[in-house]
Amino acid sequence: MSNSIEQIIMKPMVYRDWPEVRDIYMEGIATGNATFDTQAPTWEEWNEKYLNVCRLVASEQGKVIGWAALLPISSKKAYAGAAELSIYLSAASRGKGIGRKLMEYVISESEANGFWTLQSGIFPENEGSIRLHEKLGFYQVGVRKRIGKLNGVWRDVVLLERRSDSVGVD
Repeated sequence: MSNSIEQIIMKPMVYRDWPEVRDIYMEGIATGNATFDTQAPTWEEWNEKYLNVCRLVASEQGKVIGWAALLPISSKKAYAGAAELSIYLSAASRGKGIGRKLMEYVISESEANGFWTLQSGIFPENEGSIRLHEKLGFYQVGVRKRIGKLNGVWRDVVLLERRSDSVGVD
């Protein structure tokens, strides 16, 4: 595959993308620094969990190389414009600017869909993801100490947040 960022296509995720989305998620799980999950969900589980809007993939030459989607942070109406961002890249696609392009796209799409706040919880060891978030306007809210166990080990999570400067500014 080419390394040219211009050849990367951003588009809404559709059901047929799921096998490649799942494979990328499993790569993230294998790193031990991307999620508390230890196995990928089924399509039905994933589809029920994530919001129907802002499900996006980055593809190159027809192959999905990254994905982003939003999770609701609460069922309360007051939080309707706040969501948790999940973003994953294939191992071969990291460090090439694709994550930045995908994140810029999901931020734009989230604002077009009325979201004023995006948040992400990232393991402190995932320094590249934290840096990417901060470059795109996320700031650290705090660290959730020993918030959960992964494979029997307590893990911290850095909580980052981005407030839109165009949505929810009233």
